[in-house]
Amino acid sequence: MITTVLAFLLTLGVLIVVHEYGHYRVAVACGVKVLRFSVGFGRVLWRRQKDRESTEFVVCALPLGGYVRMLDEREGEVRPEERDQAFNRKPLWARAAIVSAGPLANLLLAVLLYAAAHVYGVVEPKAVLSTPAPASLLEAAGVKAGDWVRSVSADGEDWRDVASMTDLRWQITQAALSGEPLYLMLSDAQGHSQRRTRIDLSQLATREVDASTMKAIGLGPAYSEPVMGEVKIGGPAAAAGLRKGDRVLAIDALPVADAFSVRERIMKSVAKGSAAVQRWRIERDGQVLELPVQPRAVNEGGREFGRIDAFVGPPPEMVTVRQGPLEALALGAQRTWEVSALTLRMLGRMLIGEASIKNLSGPLTIADYAGQSVQQGLSYYLAFLALVSVSLGVLNLLPLPMLDGGHLMYYAFEGLTGRPVSDLWLARLQRGGIALLLMMMSVALFNDVARLLGLH
Repeated sequence: MITTVLAFLLTLGVLIVVHEYGHYRVAVACGVKVLRFSVGFGRVLWRRQKDRESTEFVVCALPLGGYVRMLDEREGEVRPEERDQAFNRKPLWARAAIVSAGPLANLLLAVLLYAAAHVYGVVEPKAVLSTPAPASLLEAAGVKAGDWVRSVSADGEDWRDVASMTDLRWQITQAALSGEPLYLMLSDAQGHSQRRTRIDLSQLATREVDASTMKAIGLGPAYSEPVMGEVKIGGPAAAAGLRKGDRVLAIDALPVADAFSVRERIMKSVAKGSAAVQRWRIERDGQVLELPVQPRAVNEGGREFGRIDAFVGPPPEMVTVRQGPLEALALGAQRTWEVSALTLRMLGRMLIGEASIKNLSGPLTIADYAGQSVQQGLSYYLAFLALVSVSLGVLNLLPLPMLDGGHLMYYAFEGLTGRPVSDLWLARLQRGGIALLLMMMSVALFNDVARLLGLH
């Protein structure tokens, strides 16, 4: 809990400081006097100011945002000798640059964070596939358990190496959202017998990538051998005589190719509140044995499934993904662009009803993911921080009142017409923007609570 809170505060602190520093730095460069640089809202906890004429830096009690207050004749009286330093007196290009600097700072931060994660290196599962789900696109493409995805291509001509299972998931997600086919170059786990196949993602009935979409594609966890791990004393596995190290060959006369298949058979053993006895054929110390195994029935959240109280399958083979500085920067820029485009597509699809508003996340989900990523290691946290930074940058560039993009929309109108938006329309748009933001925040918070309660 403490780790989650600290990671959440660090995440917000870094993103807010970078965002507001973007505004602050460009404002100073354009000759605008900055009165206050605030991290957070509400009661001031810490204050620093060199002298009465310099910028006041503060940290406030509510760390859910920040602001840079600039000298502006619309917000108070300005001394005659300081009018040339007022924000409203600056030319249109300078005001637009100051406003856009915050979101652009977040996008630049994301590039650097993704690059740092690539340089530091991250340990991820090797892109070796488990058994595809029945009737899935991967099964139709002839993919089998143990196939290693070496590279992918959008057209079958230009191929891109796949670094890990995480990288593969990202490439499939991008192709699924675009509704485009994806070519896979496959080999066995040792890198022999290369062949290629094509998955037609245009067959998907949805453009929203979630767990059900991945199941329709057939992409499960990374390959793991069908070997028993630790067996809990007193559980169904122990009662059946299963031991750590047993290799599962078949269940109910149907061969199993990997640990994922074993787990799926166990989970599907329950019907109408009771679990059926399964006939397991296993190999132990060179001998083949047959054992009756009866999973116990579990009901969680209205969903029935079986358990045997034992670990099935060792951890998948892992690889360390690491890049040089220049290549890492290029990959960081590419990933920032891809995530930005993905974010905009998802927002657009939510707006027209093609994607569920359940995808909106708020501070509770961010805090939870921040804590999890910190526990997984520095690279995971850097990548998470980059993801949130991209989201913040893209969100702030949306043409919505109260956001930076809303101000840029006003400046675009001023540039096209030669006159600023009237005070009457500014007030109307501000009220509408506040209502829209409150609605989005309410939906995001509801989704957070629903996820914590297991309703989503």
